[in-house]
Amino acid sequence: MLALTPQPFRSLLLKRREVVKFLLVGGTCYLLTLVINYGLKLTVLSTRPVTALTIATVVTAVISYILNREWSFRTRGGRRRHHEASLFFLFSAVAIGLTDVPLLLARYVFDLQVPTVSRPAQELSDFICGMILGTLLGMFFRLWAFRRWVFPQANVRPARGESPSGSAPAPVGHASGTSGSPS
Repeated sequence: MLALTPQPFRSLLLKRREVVKFLLVGGTCYLLTLVINYGLKLTVLSTRPVTALTIATVVTAVISYILNREWSFRTRGGRRRHHEASLFFLFSAVAIGLTDVPLLLARYVFDLQVPTVSRPAQELSDFICGMILGTLLGMFFRLWAFRRWVFPQANVRPARGESPSGSAPAPVGHASGTSGSPS
């Protein structure tokens, strides 16, 4: 796909590769959140839209951790796995709260719900406030927090196809320039 991208954009994408990957993971999790949220909201949680959104966001936070750790921030780290996971889920919990704020305000402060407004107006408000504004708030917070606190150091883990020392692995059956003894 990158080969089909015009050169000026390709250079920009390569330069901002980590952010692009984060956005792709976020887009995938967004679609999954949308499906779970509306699946719950239109069935068992029809009177609890904030709860439906929170559950959907919690479920996708787990998937987001795996995808971000193993792909978006693959070469970042600097923390032990359990500490990293704890921080990831702590900051994800804060982001879930931020995601819920616009929907809470729309529903319970501005009273954008039936019978004050029509059902289509309520659903449009829920979508804009919960799925768009809330998601954007949470996304910007997560990107900042993950890069700053969860995966703080760049290039501490090898990229795909590199050995832990940072160089490409030697082909199987070839000497790597050292004696054959393990270090």
